[in-house]
Amino acid sequence: MVKIDGKAGGTTQGGGIGGPRGAPTGFDALDRRLVHALQLDGRAPFSRIAEALGVSDQTVARRYTRHRTTGAITVLGLSDAQAVDEVELLVRVQCTPDAAASVAEALARRPDTSWVGLMSGGTEIGALCRAASSEHSDAPLLRKLSRTPSVVGVSAHCQLHVFFGGPQGMISKSGALTEEQIARLSPPPPDPAATPVILTDADRRLFDALARDGRAPLAELAAVTGWSPTTVRRRLAELRTGGALYYDVDYDLRQFGYGVRVALWLSVAPAELAATGEALARHPEVAFACAVTGPYNLFASVLCRNTAALYTYLTTRVAALPAVLAMESASLLRHLKGPGPRGTAPAPTPRGSR
Repeated sequence: MVKIDGKAGGTTQGGGIGGPRGAPTGFDALDRRLVHALQLDGRAPFSRIAEALGVSDQTVARRYTRHRTTGAITVLGLSDAQAVDEVELLVRVQCTPDAAASVAEALARRPDTSWVGLMSGGTEIGALCRAASSEHSDAPLLRKLSRTPSVVGVSAHCQLHVFFGGPQGMISKSGALTEEQIARLSPPPPDPAATPVILTDADRRLFDALARDGRAPLAELAAVTGWSPTTVRRRLAELRTGGALYYDVDYDLRQFGYGVRVALWLSVAPAELAATGEALARHPEVAFACAVTGPYNLFASVLCRNTAALYTYLTTRVAALPAVLAMESASLLRHLKGPGPRGTAPAPTPRGSR
């Protein structure tokens, strides 16, 4: 039996290409606008969302409750690695064919991983790992993987700069909301001059709760932190202003017509890395793009409707990037864990408006 999880915790999720698992729930245009609104501000009151969307508070609450209950939508409160003085490592793990699934499941149980998936061929696992800035080269996960007999290769690539991702979700490229609606729902941007936030134990408990439900009531957050609801409200505002806290939405990507997810590793001429990353970030198919260390210095997660659309994307948009010297691609076979340090799992009951 493979055991590299170190300690209990986390939630694995199987099947699909990302987002919560379960039967499709039939998103319509209003549902898509709701997802986009929550991506902009995960804790926005339903009354403010309803006003921007031109519907009643009850309609927004009913839609959110239905999709939250079925697991089609989960709002997540996540920490920005750079803002809390941590680093994120894109980890590629090569395993023996008989052990890849069990190793991937063990990785998904770890609290320091997210975005765990079994890649094409069934012998490679992709994951995002977090570590303190001072010890990222000797992260506990990497030490455990190197001692796991069924693991035949490990490479870790430090994430240097994000071109698209984090608070910018794929839904923002869908056109679900108008520019006017986006302006009305968007919170003030984080302070660019903010210094890294040193998280306390209470802060970490707060982030653990928000990673499970970004719309958790103030009373629930007060209970896990030991603070008063007023202190919780003030701390949430401080973390948001400093860029340490942002909100994301985990949702069923099938509702937006995506059937194929692929990881792209690109080698780009160093002088053109920034320009190429920015160009890649503008592609409608790109859900995430960042600069990384290693022989491939640019990484992207790509979503397409089917393999034909993927072929078209690779041979047109990617092929038109003049600085790309080499490319490697790998499709996602099985998605085991989503964003956040513990993955996401729908709560037994919906939370409603905060």
